[in-house]
Amino acid sequence: MTRARETDAMAATGDLPAAEFRRAMHAAADLAADYLERVGAYPVLPRVAPGEVRAALAAAPPEAGEPVDALLADYRRLIEPNVTHWNHPAFFGYFAISGSGPGILGETLAAALNVNAMLWRSGPAPTELEEVVCDWLRQLLALPPVFTGHINDTASMSSLLAIAAARHRVDEGAVRARGLSGAPPMTVYASEQAHSSIDKAMITLGLGLDQLRRVEVDEAFRMRPDALAALIAADRRAGRLPIAVVATAGTTSTTAVDPIAAVADVARRERLWLHVDAAYAGSAAVCPEYRALMDGLEAADSIVLNPHKWLFTPVDCSVLLLRNREELRAAFTLVPEYLKTTEQGVTNLMDYGPQLGRRFRALKLWFVLRAFGAEGLRARIRAHCALAREFEGWVRGTPGWEVSAPVPFSTVCFRSTRGATPEEQDRINEAIVAEANATGAIFIGPTKLHRRTVLRLAIGNIRTTREHVVTAWRVLREAEARAAGAPGKD
Repeated sequence: MTRARETDAMAATGDLPAAEFRRAMHAAADLAADYLERVGAYPVLPRVAPGEVRAALAAAPPEAGEPVDALLADYRRLIEPNVTHWNHPAFFGYFAISGSGPGILGETLAAALNVNAMLWRSGPAPTELEEVVCDWLRQLLALPPVFTGHINDTASMSSLLAIAAARHRVDEGAVRARGLSGAPPMTVYASEQAHSSIDKAMITLGLGLDQLRRVEVDEAFRMRPDALAALIAADRRAGRLPIAVVATAGTTSTTAVDPIAAVADVARRERLWLHVDAAYAGSAAVCPEYRALMDGLEAADSIVLNPHKWLFTPVDCSVLLLRNREELRAAFTLVPEYLKTTEQGVTNLMDYGPQLGRRFRALKLWFVLRAFGAEGLRARIRAHCALAREFEGWVRGTPGWEVSAPVPFSTVCFRSTRGATPEEQDRINEAIVAEANATGAIFIGPTKLHRRTVLRLAIGNIRTTREHVVTAWRVLREAEARAAGAPGKD
């Protein structure tokens, strides 16, 4: 084979040439920067019908490779306009997430390294950086040094791991060895407002939904410690085995904070694992005034918070902080011969959950924490909370509208009170959501409180300004006027 033919054969089986890759990365960087600069010009929800994107895509893979320019052009034409724009400054649904510039840089470089940090040996820097950034986060939350961290994809996985560790601790590993057969029913306790990920954890771990106890809440949607204690006592009398309590700091519907210190007293007395789901509001605890709302957080056995929610880190990045990380390791460690190594005194991240493969998520969080610093993070969170309080004031000051729950952070629950009956009011509020989202100017979502439909505006995007919140209030009032069949009013 001639040298020229040999070079052609290598090119056909290797990666992109370095020069072509460099040029493509510059083009991709321009696409990303242009997108972030103009994302506010897109409708938040894409104007695309189900199946429309699929119909525009090739039905079969290409036989011959295509030039990168064609890939980038199709991204720009088919993908970017047809996503729901979570990075849009008027995205107020769910809990807003935003990929900041530093986080996107970290995600890009992590992809280039393509590390699987399952063992210290397979990822020395990723393993040790993960331990460091989790400790930085611990310090920002004013938690004692006993807490160590572990990064997962989402709070759903972090909470599942915490409950698995609780199960392992209470039965001293019997379920790990023999399974659930013959074990007493193991009960877990969470408030009526707790996230559905706790339900899914019960399903996945084989504990069963019937063993999840929903604890009554007070008028501010916070767990009642007295009701918790009564449920635990009833289960013990019935021969069940209580194993864990899940308190929430920032419930999904209203962002209520359970009375963690009082719940911790019950958990300690009953020898139960206390897990705190702070996926949303935990980020606010970097501000001392919001950390004060979470008294008792330091008493938890485990805490989850999501930097991809309100610390401007691209999804996905969820940090599980543990009082005793060895309890999680005991539940999951399993080392076959082909994964044994000779290093002593090191962390092998594969030991702390069911997954073997470990993405290098710590890099993007490290970039975000360094680029913004503690004061920069606090300033952004405080600005979002101030906007929420201002929006709350507008709602309270407008006849025909009401605030439906306290506003401790940056999420406001509110509703129109137009309509002669509660059912008619529900219909109008459901229509407001549909009308407002159809404009493309904003995106919000509904929830249910006391069985009534309320609207929910969550501020958390790093690019959201007061102007976007002003626009949201105008769009919502106009949507209400259309939904109620009356002229709009300022």
